[in-house]
Amino acid sequence: MSEPIVKKAAGLPAAAPTTPGAAGIPTEENKKCKYKDFGHEEEKATHAKVDMAQIELKAENLYDKDKVDLETVVLNDVFTLLQCTEEGLTGAETHRRLELFGPNKLESKEQNAFLQFLGFMRNPLSGVMGGAALVAIALSNGGGRAPDWPDFVGIVLLHLINSAIGFYEECNAGNGVKAPTDSLAPKAKVHRDGKWSEIESAILGPFKISDVVPADCRLTESINVSIDRAALTGESLPQSKDAGDQCFSSSTCKQGEAEGVIISTGGNTFFGRTPSLVGQGDDTTGHLQKILAQIGFFCLVSIGIFIILEIVIPYPRFHYSYCHGLDSILVLLIGAIPLAIPTVLSITMAIGAQQLAKHKAIVTRITTIEELAGVTILCSDKTGTLTTNKLTIDK
Repeated sequence: MSEPIVKKAAGLPAAAPTTPGAAGIPTEENKKCKYKDFGHEEEKATHAKVDMAQIELKAENLYDKDKVDLETVVLNDVFTLLQCTEEGLTGAETHRRLELFGPNKLESKEQNAFLQFLGFMRNPLSGVMGGAALVAIALSNGGGRAPDWPDFVGIVLLHLINSAIGFYEECNAGNGVKAPTDSLAPKAKVHRDGKWSEIESAILGPFKISDVVPADCRLTESINVSIDRAALTGESLPQSKDAGDQCFSSSTCKQGEAEGVIISTGGNTFFGRTPSLVGQGDDTTGHLQKILAQIGFFCLVSIGIFIILEIVIPYPRFHYSYCHGLDSILVLLIGAIPLAIPTVLSITMAIGAQQLAKHKAIVTRITTIEELAGVTILCSDKTGTLTTNKLTIDK
C-alpha cells in the first residue's frame, strides 16, 4: 500500500488526465490494492445544461446548482466554467479569485469581548445587585446622613469581580477550542504558474487537494486512490475514487495519489454548509440559564415581599428612622441574593471542561456540560465523529 499522498491541481484547475490510467480507466495495475466500495455509486457525469459562455466567474453563479452543478458535469465543462487550464492559475489570477471567492476557511463570528463581559451582568440576580447599589448611593442620602459610598463601592466591586471570573472562565473555554482549530489548518499542494508549490490551505480559491482534503474537488487524475469519509458520513470503510469523482473537504486520503480541480471552498463546501445548517436551529435558552432565571425570579419575589413588610410594619409600629429602615432594606437586598452562584457554577464547569480536555473533548460553551449531563437518551448516526470509525464486535 503506497503512502497516502494526494497532490492537487493548481488554483481552480488541476492537470488534465493524459494517460489511460490517470484518466480513470482502470488498468491492470490500478485494479490492484483498491478498497471495495459498498454500494456508493457516483452520479454519472453530464454536460452542463446551460450556455457556459454566459456563466460569469462569480460565486453566486458557480455555487448555484440551478444554473450548473460542478459536482456532476464532465471535467471538460468544469475547466471551462472555472476558466482555468491544466497549467493552473497565475499569481495575479490567484489573488483575483481569492477576492471573488474568499479564503478557504469557515467564517467565524468574532464576539465583542466587552459585550461578552456585559453579558454576565444581564441576569435577574445582577439586576437586584444594581438596585442595592442605587439604594446605597441614592436613597440613603437623607436624614442628615451622607451617601453610603462604602456600601456602593463594595457592591459594584463584588458585581464586577463575579462577572470577571465568569468572563475569564468562558474565555479559557474558547481558547481551548481555538488552539486545536488553528493546528488543523493544513498545507496544500497547488499547481500555479505551471509548477507545484505548497501554501496555506486557507488562501486557496476554489482549487486544491492534499492528504486531508481541504476543499471540495473533482479528481482529474487518480492512481489507486481511496478516500476516508468517516468524519462526514460515518462510513467505516474508505471509498475508491477514480478520475471524475468528487472528494469532499475534511475527508482523508488513505491510499494512492491524485490530482484534482477545486470546485468549492470555505463555507460553500459540503463540510462548510454544516455549521450554517446548525445555526438555523432555534436559539433556545439552555437548561442552566432557565434554572438561574427561576432562582433569580424567586429571589426577586421574596425580596419584594420582605421589603413591603419592612416598610408597612417596622416604620409605623416601631417608628424606625428613615436611615434605619433603609439599612434594613439594604441588608435584605444584599444578603438575600446568591450572587456567587453564577461564578461558582462557571468555575465548576470550567474545571469540568479542563478534565474533558484531557480526554480530547473540546467544550465550546461551558454551560453545555450541565446540559449534556441531563441527557437521558442520545440518538446519533455520527459514526466516525462521535465514535471511532472502526468495526468492532463485543461479546
